Amino acid sequence: MNILQRKLAYNPLLSKRSLADINLIVIHCTELPDLNHAREFGEKVLYDSGTGNSGHFYIDRDGHIEQWVSLERVAHHVQGHNQNSIGIELVNTGRYPNWYHSDHQNLTESYPDKQISALIKLIKHLTNRLPNLKHIVGHDDLDQRMVPAENNQAVSVSRKIDPGPLFPWQTVMQNTHLINIGSHAQNYGKRRNDKPKK
Repeated sequence: MNILQRKLAYNPLLSKRSLADINLIVIHCTELPDLNHAREFGEKVLYDSGTGNSGHFYIDRDGHIEQWVSLERVAHHVQGHNQNSIGIELVNTGRYPNWYHSDHQNLTESYPDKQISALIKLIKHLTNRLPNLKHIVGHDDLDQRMVPAENNQAVSVSRKIDPGPLFPWQTVMQNTHLINIGSHAQNYGKRRNDKPKK
């Protein structure tokens, strides 16, 4: 795998874990315009431990992959599920810059083929490396909290909606042996000779 190593400065401060603890991949989108914006956000120190919020891997629109957090470290990417999971972030505008505006809750940017191909290759790489990796899920299924809309406190919007309805679950699942444990779980027809449905 061609993965650029760009570990965050606080990587050594994150809690350690055994690779055997990892059994879940969580798919995110950055909801930011580009990888540089994501890096700025990931570098921010938000906790007394000297760490911040970040996924383990970031995949740009052209398929370029970077690793910001070691697999042996617990990244802060999804509340309540960090200890046993890997966070994979796909660069995608999402709702940026009006994440919590009630009139801006539809994701409109699709995921390029190169980005999804790179994701599939990364998933296969991780599956071969991690003996107990079995499940995959979207961020939106693990964090279903609501927050007041920024333009109307009487209206609630989802805190997280990524990777969103434009994420090609069928294509990804037909190319992995992982089990989707989220709301998009279904029989994807994973026989080796099956071709992704369009």
